[in-house]
Amino acid sequence: MDRPIIQDLLDLSHTAFPQLFQGKTYPWEILSEIHDFILRAGRDLDPEIYEQRGEDLWIARSAEVAATASISGPAIIGEEAQIRHCAFIRGDVIVGAGAVVGNSTELKNCVLFEKVQVPHYNYVGDSVLGYKAHMGAGSICSNVRSDKKLVVVRAAGERIETGRKKFGAIIGDMVEIGCGSVLNPGTVIGRASQVYPLSSVRGCVPAGSIYTQSGKVIEKA
Repeated sequence: MDRPIIQDLLDLSHTAFPQLFQGKTYPWEILSEIHDFILRAGRDLDPEIYEQRGEDLWIARSAEVAATASISGPAIIGEEAQIRHCAFIRGDVIVGAGAVVGNSTELKNCVLFEKVQVPHYNYVGDSVLGYKAHMGAGSICSNVRSDKKLVVVRAAGERIETGRKKFGAIIGDMVEIGCGSVLNPGTVIGRASQVYPLSSVRGCVPAGSIYTQSGKVIEKA
């Protein structure tokens, strides 16, 4: 992968809020703006489509939200999204239309595009998940380095300073993450790539690739 820029990773026609990404080069640049953006955008949502439930929390009337789910604002839950049993949404979260947030999945400071699936025991913090991205059961986005240093993205031999202590992963459109995988801080997965189960992923994975358990990257047939 060359430079991990927004247009190479994410189709902005599959989010209700493409304006969040305007003027940005890298997807992670939006992470520091999610909180304030939701507060502004939420007030302009169509009340016939979205219901405000509590402070700074807007949920589409067509969304399915389990009684056992815990959702804190600021957050926007899109149309026909499913928030299932014991999902834990901690705030500063946008869940796209038709997305699935499942059992014991935890979200914090992240954007899920339309039809994303994080259905079983996933952690997604300080991350962006593109259209139809799917995280297998138990896969997580690790968002803090063990040495607590600022996260650096490594792409094509270049070190891109993010200036962020907390930064999980950028998962491109239609990516498949295998069960039990860990995406280390600053991981970027290109469009339509696949990560094998039980992988520990770091760096940038090119579009249309397979990331094997051994860390080898091969081109999809």
